[in-house]
Amino acid sequence: MKRSTACYLPLAHRDYQLPGLLQLLDVAAIEEKRSDCRIDWRSLADGLGFAGGKRMVTIREVAKEAGVSVATASRALNGLKNVTRATREKIEAAALRLDYVPHSGARSLTRRQTDTIGIILPDLFGEFFSEIIRGIDMVVHAAGKNILLGNMHGSPAETVQAIRAMRGRVDGLLVMPPNSSVDTIGGSNNWNIPTVLLNAPARDADMPYVTVDNYAGARLVAEHLVGCGAKRIIHIAGPQNNRDASERERGFRDVIKEKLGEANPVVLPGDFREDAGRDAAHALLSGGTPFDAVFAGNDVMAVDLITELRKAGLEIGKDVLVAGFDDIPLARYVTPELTTVHSDITRLGSTGARLLLRMLRGEDLGEERGLVIAPTLAVRGSTTGKASF
Repeated sequence: MKRSTACYLPLAHRDYQLPGLLQLLDVAAIEEKRSDCRIDWRSLADGLGFAGGKRMVTIREVAKEAGVSVATASRALNGLKNVTRATREKIEAAALRLDYVPHSGARSLTRRQTDTIGIILPDLFGEFFSEIIRGIDMVVHAAGKNILLGNMHGSPAETVQAIRAMRGRVDGLLVMPPNSSVDTIGGSNNWNIPTVLLNAPARDADMPYVTVDNYAGARLVAEHLVGCGAKRIIHIAGPQNNRDASERERGFRDVIKEKLGEANPVVLPGDFREDAGRDAAHALLSGGTPFDAVFAGNDVMAVDLITELRKAGLEIGKDVLVAGFDDIPLARYVTPELTTVHSDITRLGSTGARLLLRMLRGEDLGEERGLVIAPTLAVRGSTTGKASF
């Protein structure tokens, strides 16, 4: 006896009537020449919207219940204005009685918009990116829209792929290019999708952007450390070829040269990840380089640096001063609390989202096509103890 096998049909539309559906199934079974074909009705029902044995109500049934045409029912349920108030109320009441749920895909085709904003980031790991997403979501959710996340894994090639995957699925894009450089997305911005760049100035005025003044933020940190009396200040850099990292290093170097007369301060390699903070601590503790303060290129590296220095018996804020950049939530929960540049990451995301929504409404952004957020310095316990230099 042959073992019965389940058949699964890739049906794309949810509005098949039962007789037509049975005919399709019969044709499929014949074409497959499988006399032992058995239909997995539960899986098929779920796939077609008959969840729990209950078939999805179609807009045709709503129109019939309300005594109007399908076109009128569609206009009313999509919020179009060319329907009288009485007719709209009648249609909405019918939809409520029948427990009608609009099909999002069909609705997108009808209205030519998806009510979805695409977000493409170099990574989705860590508090920096989660704060950006939080800022975007606050604005997008308030506007009644959804978000769709894409991850380019820091690769320019994957950036283009991620952008192409968004076509037809979103109304607009918020993109943070790899290494915070618009050059890394090449010609991939020719997709006729309204786009706002995050943390990367555009090469021309055609693409709106929101970014943080990394150079100014680094100067704030370096000047603060010098003002605290530090003279042997070390910098832990970010990834090579990363615009944020290079601007922060440039700000640090300029201040050290201006204030301390040091043209070649010690800069340790880093990559904005936790391991870089640990590696830098080990290098400082074992290399014999004198230091009284460390400016880490971001908070993630600074937090792990503090952990390792404390393990070695150093008192943060007294034996050595430590500062970071970004002011992620974790900066306020380490001991001592971390002095850092408050770049307002959440605002970076929310401001970009507002610009994009304005573009989608057809507004002229004018001078706001390029916005630069001025950072501030959050001074905390990691630099405010009485130093013993």
